[in-house]
Amino acid sequence: MRVAVVMPRGCAMSLDRANSMETVARTLAESSRWKGSLKIICDEGTAPVPHLDLLTVPADLGRKARTEAVARAIAAFDPEIIEYHQQLGPAELLARRFPDRINVLHRHTRIKPPTNPLDRYRYRHRLSAFDRLIFVSAAAEREFAADYPSLANRASVVCNPLDMAGWKNPAGPRENLILFSGRAMAEKGLDSFCAALGQVLDERPDWRGALLLGDWDRHADWAAPHVAALARFGDRVEVHASAGMDRVRSVTRRAAIAVTPSRVAEALGLTALEAHAAGAALISSGRGGLTEASGEHALYSDPDDVGGMAEAMKALIDQPKLRLRMARAAQARVETDYAPGLWSGRLDDLRERLVDRTMTIGPGPKPRLGDLMAGLLSRPRETPVAN
Repeated sequence: MRVAVVMPRGCAMSLDRANSMETVARTLAESSRWKGSLKIICDEGTAPVPHLDLLTVPADLGRKARTEAVARAIAAFDPEIIEYHQQLGPAELLARRFPDRINVLHRHTRIKPPTNPLDRYRYRHRLSAFDRLIFVSAAAEREFAADYPSLANRASVVCNPLDMAGWKNPAGPRENLILFSGRAMAEKGLDSFCAALGQVLDERPDWRGALLLGDWDRHADWAAPHVAALARFGDRVEVHASAGMDRVRSVTRRAAIAVTPSRVAEALGLTALEAHAAGAALISSGRGGLTEASGEHALYSDPDDVGGMAEAMKALIDQPKLRLRMARAAQARVETDYAPGLWSGRLDDLRERLVDRTMTIGPGPKPRLGDLMAGLLSRPRETPVAN
């Protein structure tokens, strides 16, 4: 079985600057029983992963030129299955160019719920180009099924695996450090975290904070004032803007407490899994797949309740036995429930069933104006899942 894994524009599968999506794709590929006949199509990078078979395209191509380059790479490889990670637009264009192959869209984030009948029709048509839609949590799959019931039978779950080797630190005594790791955006709850951390550091002078802020350059104008409010604590708060994965791992492994105060329904919440794997006790908003990621092994707090978040931090500070018990239980759960071999094996099983055509439906036709108008006039309203 030949499998082509197509990464989005900007992904180079480089060891020195790997993002979370690349890490997931690499982990699944390295544990696959089809590894010998699997190729990852990505941009050229400076330090490519040595143990994977990569087909690279120039990194400086525009969207149209890159799509053409990827199409040529797919045609030359001639795979049975083409798996596109994340980006719906380019993936749909490529899937419709290879209708005789099995086309799979692997989503790492939620698919946008429809806001009106036209929106619903457009997304339903675009998604019909794929034989299968993979989601990273049961929560994301359920939301998709509610938003797009006519496509629900195409959905499968392959959770993000986590290789413990780079994260695991024995859950035990560690630095008095409270961590935020995520993009520097309002939807990630950074503002609430900064406000809550300020309250806690005022009352607990032997504790410190750490902020691992992704996409800093894009969001600095909004984020900087919230981070600046912590400047009064001096070196008690460390700020790492757009840090590489090695720095993210090292800081996370030091933290006693981690907080994921996301306001949006996360597809899974990889940062929560990483905190658990590193042995930190977690405070979570529980939005979307975050509850699925942590189960009973986290304290849950409304991301807009700054006082409640501060109280949760102090509860874990003041109860070291609870903190240790939560950290150990969560770490053990991640090691078993999110093991690379487990989820890579399930993805391989899905691939085999797709090749056998037992689960393949096939791409839909291109839209026609008459079908569009009929859909707008007669399609009953589908109720989206509340966030």
